[in-house]
Amino acid sequence: MITEAPIPATDIDLHDEPQSFWTRYIFSTDHKVISKQYLLTGMAWAVIGGGASMLIRLQLGFPAARLGWLRPLLGHYVSETGQLTPDSYLGLVTMHGAIMMFFVLTAGLSGTFSNLLIPLQIGARDMASGFINMLSYWFFFAASAVMLSVFFIATGPPEGGWVVYPPLSALPQAAGGSGLGMTFYLLAFALFVISTLLGGINYIATVINYRTRGMSMLRLPLTVWAFLFTAIIATIAFPVLLSAFLLLFFDHSLGTSFFLSEIYIGGQALPETGGAAILYQHLFWFLGHPEVYIIFLPALGITSEVIATMSRKPIFGYLAMIISMAAIVFLSFVVWAHHMFVSGMNPFLGSIFMLLTLIIAVPSAIKGFNYITTLWRGNIIFSPAMLFAIGVVSFLFTGGVTGIVLGNSVLDIQLHDTYFVVAHFHLIMGSASFFGTMAGIYHWYPKMFGRLMNATWGAVHFWLTFVGVYLVFFPMHYLGIAGFPRRYYSFSTYDFTHSFTDLNQFISVAAFVTFGAQFIFLFNFFWSMFRGKYAPQNPWKSNTLEWTTPIVPLHGNWPGELPLVYRWPYDYSKPGAIDDFIPQTVPLAATPESNLPHEQEQVRIETSEGVLVGTPSSIGDRP
Repeated sequence: MITEAPIPATDIDLHDEPQSFWTRYIFSTDHKVISKQYLLTGMAWAVIGGGASMLIRLQLGFPAARLGWLRPLLGHYVSETGQLTPDSYLGLVTMHGAIMMFFVLTAGLSGTFSNLLIPLQIGARDMASGFINMLSYWFFFAASAVMLSVFFIATGPPEGGWVVYPPLSALPQAAGGSGLGMTFYLLAFALFVISTLLGGINYIATVINYRTRGMSMLRLPLTVWAFLFTAIIATIAFPVLLSAFLLLFFDHSLGTSFFLSEIYIGGQALPETGGAAILYQHLFWFLGHPEVYIIFLPALGITSEVIATMSRKPIFGYLAMIISMAAIVFLSFVVWAHHMFVSGMNPFLGSIFMLLTLIIAVPSAIKGFNYITTLWRGNIIFSPAMLFAIGVVSFLFTGGVTGIVLGNSVLDIQLHDTYFVVAHFHLIMGSASFFGTMAGIYHWYPKMFGRLMNATWGAVHFWLTFVGVYLVFFPMHYLGIAGFPRRYYSFSTYDFTHSFTDLNQFISVAAFVTFGAQFIFLFNFFWSMFRGKYAPQNPWKSNTLEWTTPIVPLHGNWPGELPLVYRWPYDYSKPGAIDDFIPQTVPLAATPESNLPHEQEQVRIETSEGVLVGTPSSIGDRP
């Protein structure tokens, strides 16, 4: 039965509105242009954040290496003796984590694909508010400019890790980077949170109010469901982070003591009393763990679409996938304290958070097994997007299993702040989300630029990255079990770590190769933009609405009327169908040979409403 969804009051063709260069490409309100702005900014941050990680690995793998040749580029980060200074190392660790988690895998991933796909896949002209959408990007750009400036402050970036725990981050005299660098860091995040909230509210409003006729909630692609749930998490959780950072700024710059009490520096007692550093941890991790799913859910949504399309099969368990994402949204807000098992938490309270943490593995496993079932006996097309999507499924299991280990409070106490934790979250959150981003770029590149990326170079990029990621992070589990602590500047000081010197060097070399492989992608991305093969309108023979627009949609997306939706988005290889895909815009009355018994009522409704039957449809070469 056609379920009419709300649509904008006007249904006019907007694609011919005259625009200047500034309004078309810089201060654009077109969701597709804004998605490209997020993408290019996120890619720039990925190079910067990845470069910081290479310096970290260079120090860990080769602590005696002389880096004087990098001094013209890195300046005060390298000492006169040619070595990375301890303060610089800790600053790079902080900046790498913040950049990759927030500026690349939050804004870069969600900002790109939520903007690109939500209007196109729900049949809308644009976002609910194009102006707010533009503001969202420019607040992100302002946050990026402030965060980038932190690298150039004479005293360096903050040195407390991306979590910036007080008191180290709250006292300017505690460390070099705790001064002006910390002030700029907090300002950058305030701007970032404003950007995220503006975008999230816009995404939610668009999905709820701007779906085209026939696009009921249960006809939405799983990508849109994932972006919707991500926006809901972000709008709830990020204000709490902003409050934590605001109070931290007060402690840092205005002399308050929300998080400070009975602190001694150089033998001198500080006047701040009455605060509690543990309060900051609760506020931070109330965002910190939902942030994992703010990063991960969009990658899973992209994976769902790519796997179904490239397997030529309906996604297995569509409703179960939606319910599992809803369960993840709820549970993500009640597990934050599993990051605090070693903070002196009451063991009974710790057991409750442990139980909730283990429960959240259930909806995650549902998604993983549904992906495997969708792949089973499918007519798989191993495009670069499909390879990266399968990589996401791989990391979902290998990284998820170690999450169960760390969710057990007894084991976590032993493994907390070791390289086991680094390996876990880099697989399940960092690598899986990065691979989801790559899958999305390869898959929707034709819709963004009208050309195809080179598939051969895409496959080379995948295999070097996939193998490299496992060579980098899998050995870290053994380092963590052996007791290697994270964030240490050098392991050459301790006898018990000397036996792992060779393994650290191996990890570093693998990291260098993996990082180098990303330049294959960058070359392919920009070369294909100008020299790539021109894409047909629907290169992947997909069912969703974005492939019914012109090859590169102009402002307004569809010339003329908005499309009508008659079916769900996963009618692939339907028994009896002439082709192995049936777009959402094809009436059931036009496909009597493949209709299921429960769809006959829909056919009667379409016929009574005057739907034209027997006309050539958009199903490829259908007669």
